[in-house]
Amino acid sequence: MIDTVTPPQPFRAAVVQDAPVAFDRDASLARALQLIAEAAAQGARLVVFPEAFLSGYPKGLDFGARVGMRAPEGRDLFRRYYESALAVPGPETAALGAAARAHGLHLVIGVIERAGGTLYCTALFFGPDGALLGTHRKVMPTGMERLIWGFGDGSTLPVLPTALGRLGAAICWENYMPQLRLALYGQGVQLYCVPTVDDRETWLPSMRHIALEGRCFVLSACQFARRGDFPPDVAPIQGDDPATVLIRGGSCIVGPLGEVLAGPAFDAPAILTAEIDVGAISRATFDLDVVGHYARPDLFQLTVQTRPAQAVRFVGEARES
Repeated sequence: MIDTVTPPQPFRAAVVQDAPVAFDRDASLARALQLIAEAAAQGARLVVFPEAFLSGYPKGLDFGARVGMRAPEGRDLFRRYYESALAVPGPETAALGAAARAHGLHLVIGVIERAGGTLYCTALFFGPDGALLGTHRKVMPTGMERLIWGFGDGSTLPVLPTALGRLGAAICWENYMPQLRLALYGQGVQLYCVPTVDDRETWLPSMRHIALEGRCFVLSACQFARRGDFPPDVAPIQGDDPATVLIRGGSCIVGPLGEVLAGPAFDAPAILTAEIDVGAISRATFDLDVVGHYARPDLFQLTVQTRPAQAVRFVGEARES
């Protein structure tokens, strides 16, 4: 049983800034397992990976789509992307769980999840016993992402009690959704994980704001990806030079008073680490707790629908055959 009263002991956390082998599930998994081992060798007990690490964020690709038109070549590319995605649970989640267990760490990793005919941008949570603790599907794909990914719902917005602290995640621009952040704060998130591919200068101020607002540790992991990490026969708008940087990083770790503990790192792969003392969060909530003493529930309330959104529901008694 997790002790939710006694603060966890301080520990080392890591955010991984690297790239998968896009459209190649097996090679991306192998790279993830190698990076988990490298982070563990640096003493990490919590490792956070970027958005869509298995099996790629297809930056610069349009999948042959125009308003009212879909090209056959784009459908073929989507099939390829679909076939590189993961079933959850499945063999790849078993391998990730085994790695978490082998190194005795908690793992948060962004994947492309395949369910039925739809892909989801998903964060997976693993415990040090190898168990898949939970999933979070991105509730609002951004811009052209809506062409290739479905919408998550409120049934996958967990904040998980762990031996390290209360663990949750928001993916990329979900962090610009005040209601989603508040839903995590309302569950007492302490280790706020951010798998992302946003590599702009404005990202670090946002992460510092969230840490201050939520009085939590923020661990943001962004990809560092070059054109050479993608198959040579796809056609991103950035061109064909293998050295072209498509996603430049910016990973960081921020403390609950907005202090930058690690990063941001740009323009190279990196594993950033920092010491995390969850017990110190109470120093920060002394003067701000947005779901406690600094809230005004008599004026403002948020309702979160946690029931799965189902397109087809069967009700009534089963009939004998």
